[in-house]
Amino acid sequence: MRVLVLGAYGLIGLPISQRLIREGHAVTGLARSLERGRALLPDAEWIGADLAALTQPSAWHSHLDKIDVVVNASGVLQAGLGNRVGITQHDAIVALIAACEQKGVSRFVQISAPGVTRTDRTEFFRSKAFADDALKASSLDWVVLRPGLVLSPQSYGGTGLLRMLAAMPWVQPVFLAEAPIQTVYVDDVAEAVLMSVVGDFDGQDIDLVEIESHTLLDITLQVRRWLGFAPPKFIWRVPAFLGSSVAKLADVAGWLGWQSALRSTALSVLKDGVRGDTTAWTKLRGKPPSSLQETLRALPSSRQERVSARAALVYPVMVITLSLFWLVSGVIGLIHKAAASATLADALPAPVVALAVIGGAIADILVGALIAFRPTLRRGCLASVLLAGGYLLGSAVLTSHLWADPLGPMVKVFPALALALGVLALSEDR
Repeated sequence: MRVLVLGAYGLIGLPISQRLIREGHAVTGLARSLERGRALLPDAEWIGADLAALTQPSAWHSHLDKIDVVVNASGVLQAGLGNRVGITQHDAIVALIAACEQKGVSRFVQISAPGVTRTDRTEFFRSKAFADDALKASSLDWVVLRPGLVLSPQSYGGTGLLRMLAAMPWVQPVFLAEAPIQTVYVDDVAEAVLMSVVGDFDGQDIDLVEIESHTLLDITLQVRRWLGFAPPKFIWRVPAFLGSSVAKLADVAGWLGWQSALRSTALSVLKDGVRGDTTAWTKLRGKPPSSLQETLRALPSSRQERVSARAALVYPVMVITLSLFWLVSGVIGLIHKAAASATLADALPAPVVALAVIGGAIADILVGALIAFRPTLRRGCLASVLLAGGYLLGSAVLTSHLWADPLGPMVKVFPALALALGVLALSEDR
């Protein structure tokens, strides 16, 4: 079968694509970054496109040539920089469904979520529900799959959040500790998609969840044990008001390009619980889905996973510190121009000193802003290294006395350099 997979290098899309390829299907992946897709899954054909630009059936026609089945594994949790939930999850998908009917694509597999309704308070659930209904009303052979909390070898999304929280030393913080959650192993999702692609489940709406429900606290503690971290000395049930405040900050960060798993939509979904009915999936599959314990046993747990979890824990602190370092440095330079100018007064003419002080302060602020803005983070880190290197070189030539200053102003540039390199190393896009 020739299968078009939307979101083919995502948390769910990549394992689905890999499983389909292993079973002999020809996969074409559609995702925003053509280069990233080719790097992660070179055995697939790739289309680089943004779903937000594909809201008319005609826009899909060329992408559906020679395609037998479409699998929609794309999703946008919440609106933010470059992400429009309704357009991506409803408008583009409704247009795709119509295009499939026009182009003779017979089967469509939709990855949705348990419990979505048209009246839900989150746009994420509402848009999913409308797209699900549009698919069911179409002439296509359809399957709707509704995974619970997906656990995967890839560490982002809900999986990444659980690992990050589990890596906290001594204390175990947990949001919405008593929220009821049913998990699903990502390989089970890939298996369900495979069976749907070959026509085993036509016309089925299936919850993909384990049989047993757990509290979010229990899941977090089990993930902590699975990673090999010591049991916490104290469990901190994060108060609702604090969780809400964190979510609002994460929402703001979303408009700077940071896609945190702690945004308001995620907390709203978790608050309601992530639950489904496993009866249909168990009957169709012929055996029960993987339990949380079975999933964790199947996932790798090594030094690599522990280091990744710890890195995720400190990464936001590193980024915020580096950005503030440059922003505050620039603001102080502008506020105290006279003091900064006095440092260079004996080395350069007065007009050049003024230009250097103001220009340096503005450069500092620009670097800090680049680091705060996710799409330009890596460029900001590189600019940070270059600017710090320029300051070190300039001070060695023009103000060498600063190197002997008891407060060590120039020596302190080296930790900033190291911090920029650390952030750069950890800032790979998923």
